[in-house]
Amino acid sequence: MSRITVIGGTGYAGSAIVAEAAARGHQVTALSRSFPDAPVPDVTYVQGDATDETTLRALIEGADVVVGALAPRGPLAGSFRDVYRTIARLADAAGATLYIVGGASSLRPAPGADRFVTDLGHVPAELHDEILAGAALIIEDLPATPATLGWVFVSPALRFGAHMPGERLGRYRLGGDVAVQPEDGGAISAADYALGFVDLIEKGDHHRAQVNLAH
Repeated sequence: MSRITVIGGTGYAGSAIVAEAAARGHQVTALSRSFPDAPVPDVTYVQGDATDETTLRALIEGADVVVGALAPRGPLAGSFRDVYRTIARLADAAGATLYIVGGASSLRPAPGADRFVTDLGHVPAELHDEILAGAALIIEDLPATPATLGWVFVSPALRFGAHMPGERLGRYRLGGDVAVQPEDGGAISAADYALGFVDLIEKGDHHRAQVNLAH
């Protein structure tokens, strides 16, 4: 079993990943700004600030896997990419593999095509900065990390989030940087995204790659 540290472990995606990993017997530590109302048994919860490097270092040292489940909004709106650069550097130093909860906008509709993020004309302007920051991780930041860092950027289907939770179907489809369902972006529930996410961790078949999980 792996020692897994989840940064942002009480958010929509993070909490589902924590629950799935713990259910499989992994040793899970979750960092968040506040403790959950319903903690998962056998999970170590740490209350702290993801922008604090000392806090991050203490949780990442000794981990086999680091999961980044942070959102580029709210308190992290201006520091999101810097925080992930720090997480990547610390994970590399610890010899841990980094798995990041990504977004659908960085996917492509077809092999070799531009990513969806290149055309945000249909998206409300107030969401542009958030989407661009999230996509920049896989477009610019992760490829620039040292080759010694193993990372996987896990993009969910377009219809994924607390506002459209969906049901656990116990299945998912796995793609690369091309959307599994490019026509409408597809959908996936948090439970099935977490199912696929932890499968990726356990199998370890992907290295420095973007993948897509969708129903």
